[in-house]
Amino acid sequence: MGRRKKGEDIHGWIILDKPLDMTSTQAVSAVRRIFNARKAGHAGTLDPLASGILPIALGEATKTVPFAMDDDKVYRFTVKWGQRTDTLDTEGEIVATSDVRPDRAAIEAALGAFIGEIQQVPPAYSAIKVDGERAYDLARDGEEFELQARTVQIDDLRLLDCPTADMAVLEMQCGKGTYVRSLARDLAQALGTEGHVAALRRIRVGGFAEAESTRLDELKEMAHKGAASEALLPVQTALDDIPALAITDEEAFQLKQGRPIVLLPRQAQELKSQRRPLFIADRDCSFSALAVCKDTAVAIGDARAGRFQPWRVFNLTP
Repeated sequence: MGRRKKGEDIHGWIILDKPLDMTSTQAVSAVRRIFNARKAGHAGTLDPLASGILPIALGEATKTVPFAMDDDKVYRFTVKWGQRTDTLDTEGEIVATSDVRPDRAAIEAALGAFIGEIQQVPPAYSAIKVDGERAYDLARDGEEFELQARTVQIDDLRLLDCPTADMAVLEMQCGKGTYVRSLARDLAQALGTEGHVAALRRIRVGGFAEAESTRLDELKEMAHKGAASEALLPVQTALDDIPALAITDEEAFQLKQGRPIVLLPRQAQELKSQRRPLFIADRDCSFSALAVCKDTAVAIGDARAGRFQPWRVFNLTP
């Protein structure tokens, strides 16, 4: 007789406002314990030295994590001029210094070169694998290695404040795989100085924003009162990028069996009109839609040739 999985079947998203000095894995474990959930995951790692939005998926919501991972993100961060560290943040050792302190006009003039599709070399202290090993492990061991530049997308980058000559506060909207620490390094070099990230906060991940977030202490207090579920968002919260298809109970039954359903001409036309190029985790989701029955996610599938073929089914009860 197989061992029964521990925990309860809890499904949905928690928009956690992750505190400083906590890893993303620790944050997921804390939320999972609060709900006593069987399964949990997160969409987009946040370093311990970063605070802010960490979307945490519970239960069936974990099947939608790739959609949230590919969403754009917004960061608010502070660059300290004059010092570069080996980790490019406050945790590392100072490896280079400069007396140059760029003024507001110089900073604003330099930002344009970092907007759009650019090449960026990741930090040595990152989770990228080099010959099967994590870069940060090699860096900590003093190993010599070189990371290749990667193409990243920065949609917006603006200066918010210069509280002192040593500090600049910026905000960036970017795509997947962009490193704030690398941007701070490269921006400093473009300004003829050195720099590192002194403070970092993520304020948005796709549709997950600060306004709907919950701090860990708040979530614990809600759980103590038996109201933790009030912070839980529906499984389909991360699927705003694909159109929705309303279906009947009978159609929901067919999809859960892995069988396709026939679309009405009107449904096929509506889905076609909402189609746009979309790739999630290297999968072409341009034809994908979310089948919904009574406000409950049933399946993600592709709408082609008048049929809807499921490729991800949710075990949820309408």
